[in-house]
Amino acid sequence: MSYYDIDAILTDAQKVPCIFEITIPGLGYLEGNSNTDIKQGTRVELPLWLAEMLGVSQRLGTEQNVVTLDLPPALAPRIQNALKANPCTVDLRSLASHYYSLGERILGLLEEDELVDILSETFKKRAAEIADHAHNPQGVISSGGEFLKGLDENERQLFKTAHESAKAIRTFLSDRNNIKKSYTQI
Repeated sequence: MSYYDIDAILTDAQKVPCIFEITIPGLGYLEGNSNTDIKQGTRVELPLWLAEMLGVSQRLGTEQNVVTLDLPPALAPRIQNALKANPCTVDLRSLASHYYSLGERILGLLEEDELVDILSETFKKRAAEIADHAHNPQGVISSGGEFLKGLDENERQLFKTAHESAKAIRTFLSDRNNIKKSYTQI
């Protein structure tokens, strides 16, 4: 991940629910109140980059964490249950355009063993479906359009790569057959 990576920047901009553990003077604007303090126990959605810095502040020498992080709505238990039931029916793009990147970053901050398993299984099952659509373009037109609209950025890249490789293999096999035909004519 590079400093200039647009996907990383967009992932960092995702909102994460946080609860302030201490009162902080002058930060009321984070909840829409200018010139006020942010009180202990206040629940605010912060960009991931800021929530991460405040959430790990205890490790940096403060007495306690400034905020406690919660799972973002895209990774909430309701979504996890839907992914366990049938991951191919969930529109990940509407939840977060960089869904797996968000999950990866959150898992680096929170210990959620079940979420690791759910995201892994989701990616495996959806990757198989993506490969099927990439190798069978006619099927995409008739039945897979809705599924493809719901792909997150990593899945879109996977689809593009799988589609281009399937196309290259068909071209290679076609060229190979044409060469064989020309040799047999000689």
